[in-house]
Amino acid sequence: MSLEKILSIGGRPGLYHLLTQTRSGFVAESLLDKKRITISAHSNVSVLSEIAIYTLEEEIPLGEVFQKILVKEKGGKTSVGHKDEKLKLEEYFFEVLPNYDEDRVYPSDIKKVIQWYNILQENGITEFVSETEEASEEE
Repeated sequence: MSLEKILSIGGRPGLYHLLTQTRSGFVAESLLDKKRITISAHSNVSVLSEIAIYTLEEEIPLGEVFQKILVKEKGGKTSVGHKDEKLKLEEYFFEVLPNYDEDRVYPSDIKKVIQWYNILQENGITEFVSETEEASEEE
């Protein structure tokens, strides 16, 4: 499963897997408790594959940031929790993405990235970048 089917829904905790679209919205399943919910088309929904993190040079897709965390943690969960203190979170994120823009990436964003990575990792979702993206990165 790739990040194209993983959603963040405003006002709801955790992440959701898109199951199907309906006339008035869509049906999604929580990755936390596996409950299915119907979301209206008017809800604030973000697809993880469309989110990017600001760096000093460019915007890096969230999938690439998750991939860097995966490599750093050797496939395991993060060594810091999303509820750790601000300074510890920023130090960890600086290790993962040394050139992130500290003025535009807030501690709340870092908390979400760490929390989302751990949720995905718990659910066995570790395909963060597609094969074509990896090939273009190596060139």
